[in-house]
Amino acid sequence: MSTERDEKTLLRAVASGDRDAFSNLYSMYLNGLYRYTCLFVKSPEEAEEIVQEVFVRLWERRGTLPQLAACKAYAYQITKNLVVDHWRQQQRMVAHRKQFRPEVTVSELADTALIYQQDYQMAQRAIAQLPPKRKQIFLLSTQHELSLAEIAQLLSISKPVVKKQLYSATAFVKTYLKQHGNWSFGAVCLLSAVPLSSYSREMVNAIQALISG
Repeated sequence: MSTERDEKTLLRAVASGDRDAFSNLYSMYLNGLYRYTCLFVKSPEEAEEIVQEVFVRLWERRGTLPQLAACKAYAYQITKNLVVDHWRQQQRMVAHRKQFRPEVTVSELADTALIYQQDYQMAQRAIAQLPPKRKQIFLLSTQHELSLAEIAQLLSISKPVVKKQLYSATAFVKTYLKQHGNWSFGAVCLLSAVPLSSYSREMVNAIQALISG
């Protein structure tokens, strides 16, 4: 969906219970929400659970979606709230364990959000060092989630050139992060538009069950 009118049409279809329309909405938002969640949680399994819950809530509240000024911003707000809830739950669990394990160290209470924010900042510094055209291709792929063919068409260059430039950019950023000691799961998520096939089968099945049941 390339225009605001197209998205409004999609949201009205979702509100009416159109499961195919919801599948399209799911495809539009999945990668971005997943990468965003990866910035603040410790594992892919935790990130998947949070994103799954985001889509459950969107489906449950589908009747309100056409009235939203920006559905994408709404989805990210739900995600942010769930991440905060996740943090609080983790803190309660650690506090509970400390009652029975006095030897628990302060490191177990480390601020995960800060860790992943540092990863993000380090990745941005690496990206800033890319040649202009290579940087543009990298950002079109990772931030705007365009395919190789779409980038090639947009920039009027061949698909093999796009592929080569994207490969070189990704290799450089990975090397930079490894050299600076910031090669975590969150950093990995920042570097690629993760295709649907990369998500766990449990997550995919759960979403499919939501929109089919």
